[in-house]
Amino acid sequence: MPASPEALAERTDVRADAIPPDLLASTEPHVLRGLVAHWPAVQAGHGGPVASIDHLRRHYRDATVGAWFGPPGIEGRFFYDDALTGFNFSAQRVRLDGVLDALARHRDDVRPPAIYVGSTTVDTCLPGFREENDVPLPDHAPLASVWIGNRTRVAAHQDLPDNLACVVAGRRRFTLFPPDEVANLYVGPLDLTPAGQPISLVDVAKPDLARFPRFADAMARARMVELQAGDAIFIPSMWWHHVEALDSVNVLVNYWWRQSPAHMDSPVHALQMAMASVRDLPPAQRQAWRQLFEHYVFDADERTAAHIPPAARGSLAPLTPDAARQLRARLLRSLNR
Repeated sequence: MPASPEALAERTDVRADAIPPDLLASTEPHVLRGLVAHWPAVQAGHGGPVASIDHLRRHYRDATVGAWFGPPGIEGRFFYDDALTGFNFSAQRVRLDGVLDALARHRDDVRPPAIYVGSTTVDTCLPGFREENDVPLPDHAPLASVWIGNRTRVAAHQDLPDNLACVVAGRRRFTLFPPDEVANLYVGPLDLTPAGQPISLVDVAKPDLARFPRFADAMARARMVELQAGDAIFIPSMWWHHVEALDSVNVLVNYWWRQSPAHMDSPVHALQMAMASVRDLPPAQRQAWRQLFEHYVFDADERTAAHIPPAARGSLAPLTPDAARQLRARLLRSLNR
């Protein structure tokens, strides 16, 4: 069996309206116990699953959401089919109140169907919810999303934004891996993914070490924590995270933001272009391009273009919104030849 995961750093002294800026800029994950325990939505959940559902209904206004439905046999693990060419669940656009009805109907089932609503903008599907259930983050202008479902498991994946995830109802178990564990997580296809991000093919709850032996090394560096309703976790950008919802009704609200200017493109585009233009070069040429990437990208600092007059630095100068538009236009012209 893999080594036992480490515990995460925890704090109990942080208020939702006064989260330290250095914590939200950290490159290490943190657990914030009781951060949103005062929320009315959390308080309502103390009355049980139906009370949590009823609180959400108070804010529902005829919204449709993207939802995943899987048969009882997948045991809540949304994943690929056996050939990795499709999935073991169906994705549908449905009314949110219908999802809430299904959760209430199956809450006592021993083997319920898997039900999951992921990453849905709170203000769209539950208008008014954030007027009484919110974490103010004025310096970050975050996107607030809600996640609703029963006992489900979401495979380990990365997100580009920083993430503050707040448990509203039910319990959640998070297993986190540092960004550099990518080689030990056996990541699946980049083109066909359940929700846009590539996922680990390893079932963290039941790892097959005969098939995925390096996963034992990943688990040796993993961090694991179980959160109760009212607790929150800060997940820095690009940390891998596997999430298990442990109760018959689970609700989570998270806040996403990037520590980069809005005019910067997603690094995913650079990765895809590098695979198309660099990956299959002869080894010596690939090594030369590695050195160029290190010089102009990964090790770039004020010395990189210091020998060039500022007015002549072009794309070597600090990136501004206008410079980003010009660079993007040049790339598009080149790609569309």
